[in-house]
Amino acid sequence: MADTWVRDAVNEINADFRRSADTHLIRFSLKEFPGIHFYLKDESTHPSGSLKHRLARSLFLYGLSNGWINQHTPVIEASSGSTAVSEAYFARLLGLPFIAVMPASTARRKTEQINFYGGQCHFVATSSEIYHQSAQLAREQQGHYMDQFTYAERATDWRSNNNIAESIFRQMQDEPYPVPHTLVMSAGTGGTSATLGRYIRYRGAPTRLLVTDPENSVFYDYWKHRDPGLTHPSGSRIEGIGRPRVEPSFLPDVIDEMLKVPDGASLAGMYALEKILGRRVGPSTGTNFIGMLHVAEKMKARGERGSLVTLICDSGERYPDTYYNPEWVAENIGDISKFQSQLSC
Repeated sequence: MADTWVRDAVNEINADFRRSADTHLIRFSLKEFPGIHFYLKDESTHPSGSLKHRLARSLFLYGLSNGWINQHTPVIEASSGSTAVSEAYFARLLGLPFIAVMPASTARRKTEQINFYGGQCHFVATSSEIYHQSAQLAREQQGHYMDQFTYAERATDWRSNNNIAESIFRQMQDEPYPVPHTLVMSAGTGGTSATLGRYIRYRGAPTRLLVTDPENSVFYDYWKHRDPGLTHPSGSRIEGIGRPRVEPSFLPDVIDEMLKVPDGASLAGMYALEKILGRRVGPSTGTNFIGMLHVAEKMKARGERGSLVTLICDSGERYPDTYYNPEWVAENIGDISKFQSQLSC
């Protein structure tokens, strides 16, 4: 039987959900693609600032319901930033200590937000070290390792409960092309792409799912070859997406197509969206946009019309010192001018 604190904690998280309106769906068109409507679901407007607010809420409810988290449980997470920010938000809501294990290269704004919510940052040299360090800290602290990379796809109810896929389809109902031709999503844990792919099949929709993958990530090769032992010696340079190993939450069988996106193209897409929207978005959103353009080119060649939907995963205001700093980009990504010149928008 759940104790009083756990019942109150679940109620507190559900109350936070009810206080939050659904995120906006932004539509725009590009003259290069007549008859194709582009939609961005703006997940940066969540209270903790990113798509990962949904995941953090689900992971806390999952941990509470499974009896893994109680009134005195330190919560530890392996994260490149955004999930840790959102989990720090919910940990503060419940009065729990929180430690984020993350690469030392994580954007400074994210670490500041974790500290703002009362969390601590434990830095490691590379992204491949975060798993072991998180599990070790959980043992030392007698805490709970949240492990988003394992539990992301199973903590979320993909059939209902206002998951990201249900929200998209509901918001699209009155649009000119209400059933999306393609949903586009980049993969970090793989949890969101799993939810989208499962819901498409659950609805029986003709919608396709395209997953984009940055450099230094194994997801694309795993989708093609199904080798679960694949690893990469370095981590993704597009913060929040791409992994150096195959994560348990990544489900290749719900994905119709994958696209490997050069990091320079991701940043070119990010800068192009800044001009289209009049505001900054994060680099993973740039990766998503390149995927949309890839699909739009093929639709145009076939004379197809329809709608394409992706997410604004987080705001570009988190990255003034990195992806929006030309010197940092030149040193860490390289010359992206050829990718900018290739964009048709």
